Amino acid sequence: MPGSDSLRSIRPYDGTLLWQGAAASEAEVAAAVARARAAQPGWFSAGLEARLAVVRAFKAAVEAEADSFARLIAEETGKPLWEAKTEVGSVAAKVEISVQAHAERTGSREAPFKADPAGATQALRHKPHGVLAVLGPYNFPAHLPNGHIVPALIAGNALLFKPSELTPAVGAFMAGLWAKAGLPQGVLELVQGAGHTGRALAAAETDGLLFTGSAPTGAALARQFAETPHRMLALEMGGNNPLVVWDLDEAHLEAAALIVAQSAFLSAGQRCTCARRLIVQDGAHDKLLDAVLALADGLLIDQPFADPQPFMGCVVSNQAADGLLARAGAIHGKTIRPLLRLREGLPFLTPGIVDVTGLSVPDEELFGPFLQLVRVSSFDEAIAAANATRFGLSAALLGGDRALYERFWMGSRAGVVNWNRPTNGAASNAPFGGVGLSGNHRPSAYYAADYCAWPVASVEADVPFIARPPGAAAPKTIGVR
Repeated sequence: MPGSDSLRSIRPYDGTLLWQGAAASEAEVAAAVARARAAQPGWFSAGLEARLAVVRAFKAAVEAEADSFARLIAEETGKPLWEAKTEVGSVAAKVEISVQAHAERTGSREAPFKADPAGATQALRHKPHGVLAVLGPYNFPAHLPNGHIVPALIAGNALLFKPSELTPAVGAFMAGLWAKAGLPQGVLELVQGAGHTGRALAAAETDGLLFTGSAPTGAALARQFAETPHRMLALEMGGNNPLVVWDLDEAHLEAAALIVAQSAFLSAGQRCTCARRLIVQDGAHDKLLDAVLALADGLLIDQPFADPQPFMGCVVSNQAADGLLARAGAIHGKTIRPLLRLREGLPFLTPGIVDVTGLSVPDEELFGPFLQLVRVSSFDEAIAAANATRFGLSAALLGGDRALYERFWMGSRAGVVNWNRPTNGAASNAPFGGVGLSGNHRPSAYYAADYCAWPVASVEADVPFIARPPGAAAPKTIGVR
């Protein structure tokens, strides 16, 4: 893995070169880990208030560079500028949310130790793991790795950050903002590269790894980390998410259709929480489907800076588009709306919908604007169909009353369960994570504080004291002759 390996980032919407640089070699990865290891004790010992000052300076730097930041995200991912601006806003908002979460979930507290008559104190404090690696995804190249980075730095860790090889420019820009905020050298080491760099970083002498990405990569990391149980591993992976529509009042048909379209096609379907399966009551779905199709036909699909602003842009690369078209084409259901390439040689895709009722289809995350329709006859069958997946990230119910929703909530198997709202668009001030192939019970967002520090329980007294237990006789006094 020579350090001179070239890394290139292409604007997906027009195929032009945006950024290029060198991928880190194994030796460079090891050197970056060593620098982080050397810097971490000073960062932790500086104290919480000093760390918070730097983190808040980062927020100010993000807000000062918001326009340039959003434009770069839009250029590198192909997402609409309005959506990139929303992502930058989430990066800034993550700071105070993380400050609050750190205090609430991993703060310090002291109380009298009731079992000790001598007045000892029982204390709970948290320590950072030390040096953590962060592997970021391409769909939210700033917001999602930032969701690991901010709470990890607040806790006192040093970090190795490898952005997705598809979005290295955004990673480099964000690392530059941390430098502007006054983060000491070595506390955040940027490591650029593709899969071989990620594997080298995962194998390096770190204290843990925070990952957001696909289930196959997450499973590979879990196998690798099985040999090092002393290292912390947090996996945030994808989903084959169900959206169930049941007992829907026709008065809410338009809103429901918009929720379906947003759930399935927002970000060109490149959100881990996007709905992949629409589960409906057989014979009662035609009007909803007609409304969804009418919406899909009218969705604007264009490059990020088009005027008027599009609803969705392209997927991240031609390779991603080719893979999605091939996998969707292998599903031989009834095509309701074809998934098509909109522009030759570029990864713009039209929203696709296929009826797969009664078919055995692969249980996989099709990461793009592609929705599978499943018709069932009872609500029990709807819940069973929703749970017929190895994933368990997001699920939602449209329609019904509170009792039906509670039945859905109790029966569904997902870490995010919504009612009359889209499957996507989770809140940063709540935990975010799933079960099964969607994660390893390390939810992120508000609960990221939990995996960025570990608890230390203490009983403390100013002088030595212990009550003499039964059977431990007092020592005999030896006289002096």
